[in-house]
Amino acid sequence: MTDNRLHVLQMLAEGQISAEEADRLIAALDKQPTTPVAYGAEATVSNPRYLRVLVEDHEGGKETPTNVNIRVPFQLLRAGVRLASLLPGGAKEQINAALRKNNVPIDVTQLKPEDLDELVGHLADMTIDVEERDTKVRIFAE
Repeated sequence: MTDNRLHVLQMLAEGQISAEEADRLIAALDKQPTTPVAYGAEATVSNPRYLRVLVEDHEGGKETPTNVNIRVPFQLLRAGVRLASLLPGGAKEQINAALRKNNVPIDVTQLKPEDLDELVGHLADMTIDVEERDTKVRIFAE
């Protein structure tokens, strides 16, 4: 038995999660690939490891541009979706209210790990390039 399964069962035994939540978590663990990409291995287009955001800003006629280079591991996003499934219903509603207040159209009650995997698959085939005057933005999966 894996450590993750054991942890889910322990949380169930301690009453931290319901039987339905434990079932969902174990089902999500079953859907995970059993052979993860090795550390330092090259990611393929079908198996991207990072969401990358690059910004180059020459605004104001500066000699040296302002560069922003952000790499967000997809594993971090997947972990966030799995953690969201553990939140109690009342907390999810409060989070949704705060997101709506800030004009963020995300419903955390509808987040599912399989939806994130589908999104990652679509991002692997997409590159977003935006150029405006002195600023360039590029978003892609790698």
